[in-house]
Amino acid sequence: MSPYAWLVLGPLVVAAAYLALLFMVQRSILFPMPPEVPAGPPPGTEDVRVKHDGGEAYGIYLAPIDATGPAPLLMFMHGNGELADYWTEEFDTARRWGVGVLLVEYPGYGRATGSPSEKSITESVIALYDWAAKEPRIDAKQIVAYGRSLGGAAAVRLAINRPVAAMILESTFTSVADFAARFGAPGAMIRDRFDNRRSLSTYRGPLLILHGRQDTIVPFAHGKELATLVPGAQFIELPCGHNDCPREWQSIAKFLESTGVLRR
Repeated sequence: MSPYAWLVLGPLVVAAAYLALLFMVQRSILFPMPPEVPAGPPPGTEDVRVKHDGGEAYGIYLAPIDATGPAPLLMFMHGNGELADYWTEEFDTARRWGVGVLLVEYPGYGRATGSPSEKSITESVIALYDWAAKEPRIDAKQIVAYGRSLGGAAAVRLAINRPVAAMILESTFTSVADFAARFGAPGAMIRDRFDNRRSLSTYRGPLLILHGRQDTIVPFAHGKELATLVPGAQFIELPCGHNDCPREWQSIAKFLESTGVLRR
């Protein structure tokens, strides 16, 4: 082969190898699971395991404090580098409102079985919702999907497959393909697309979006764009980045009151 041919083929071979590598490692990048596996749920919490056609869904249930009768529920879906166990104390504020919390764990994370993917995560959140909707302690008409970062994509998957009373998205992206484009990867090669832009175009329920102005992981513009897709969506700009934002409990309470989920 002539040297001139390599001038043409060389860059193509390098590009093909780069794309093949991206295809193979993309799930390890999208789902950087923490290595630790907590021995068990923290005291005062409850393990929830639900069998479904794709495997087993796992979550941690936090009962409301001093609630009587069926209570509203926040289904919280965390970021891609976290575990449900990290969030058991964060939601004490909501529990004091008389709201229960179900911390969703992703397949393969922590004590959950399986492997993470858009399909398996969607199956898990739907299975856990179905458990919650039948649970006597929970008001099935007052289930709220709340997701942070990657968890926002899981929340959107839930909201377009099951009726939710409202949805809260925090630091959430428009689609994985938008991230891939930053690394020169064509959208067609993305295995787990989590296309929130497309999915939200069909959602017409109450929506609150929280996003940090200084977010360097999920650009602020992503949150702004998502808010334009749902009529009446509320958007709150936070003075923080991606992982340093305190929970905006006052705004969340006001939002939940406006939807009728919370009555205080």
